[in-house]
Amino acid sequence: MLGTQFTKGSPNWIDLGSPDTAAAAAFYGAVLGWEFRSAGPDAGGYGFFQQDGATVGAVGPLTEEGARSAWTVYFQTPDADATQKTAETAGGTVRVEAFDVMDAGRMACLTDPAGAEFAVWQPGQVRGLERTSSPNTLVWAELHVPDPESTLGFYRTLFGWRWASMDAPGMTYRVISTAEGDQQDTSFGGVAELQGEGERSRWIPYFAVEDADAISLAAQGNGGSVVLPAADIPDVGRIAWLADPFGAVFAVLKPAPMA
Repeated sequence: MLGTQFTKGSPNWIDLGSPDTAAAAAFYGAVLGWEFRSAGPDAGGYGFFQQDGATVGAVGPLTEEGARSAWTVYFQTPDADATQKTAETAGGTVRVEAFDVMDAGRMACLTDPAGAEFAVWQPGQVRGLERTSSPNTLVWAELHVPDPESTLGFYRTLFGWRWASMDAPGMTYRVISTAEGDQQDTSFGGVAELQGEGERSRWIPYFAVEDADAISLAAQGNGGSVVLPAADIPDVGRIAWLADPFGAVFAVLKPAPMA
């Protein structure tokens, strides 16, 4: 399960790039109950999504010309520069070279060989998200690529990830875990093969919710849209894929009761 005791390769941060951060903050406030707090006058419009004062994500303005609004998943690294170099050697590309975010930490923005964008975070004063795996917070990170096994080899080179295959409706699903600890207990996400024509490689964050159908209606009522309607996945829960008013895709999951 995704927690906040982050280790190498754990998802430890998520943020949203948006063309209108105020409108995005209003949308996620209405749909997931998040509050927005600015990171300060020198942060270029970047700020934090919070739940009862705990940071559960962040949002900032799009800075690259032609960039589309999207969520970015960050993974913990003890050395952002070394991970950047390893990614290049393993067939990935560097979108933004490693740099310091004041005293908060050091980050780099990368793209895997399949074209899925992600980032790495080397903690400084900020270790990462302050709340996960509870209602309306990050609970899962899912990668969609044409060749899961090949792409997972890239991430294993970077982070030492392990994975286990399982049968899912219409596909083989790989559940990924960090390099150390009990494999089931340290699982935090999964990898699926691209299903639809025109679907692009990407990471999708999943937020735990108490009612996936109600959240879907709230998203639609606040200018968002439904990408994949709510559906039950055996032994997993009820899932829906949604998009905010600017097209950033995310998913919600009402977990199935534990046996």
